[in-house]
Amino acid sequence: MRPSSEDRERLGAAGAATGLGCSIVVTVILFIGGGILLDQRMDTTPVFTLIGVTIAVIASGYELYEMSRIGRKDVSPGPLTRQIARVTPKRHRGVTPDSGE
Repeated sequence: MRPSSEDRERLGAAGAATGLGCSIVVTVILFIGGGILLDQRMDTTPVFTLIGVTIAVIASGYELYEMSRIGRKDVSPGPLTRQIARVTPKRHRGVTPDSGE
């Protein structure tokens, strides 16, 4: 049994949301963890940790901003969301997913 176009759209949205959540978590872990490691090696606590937190917040905010632009006809997707924009339903472009295009 094939899922309906509505079910596929919901699954696509769930996949995009899961990907965004994982991306934000990885960004935060990498930048804060990197800051902690640099602080330990250079004995500069908490300078690099705070810098890592700042960069992580900015990067996560940018990821959310780009995600908010997906599906809009008046703007093109940014560098982080081009792949997601390719797999979103073609319905946004006037073509239904079941039309075979």
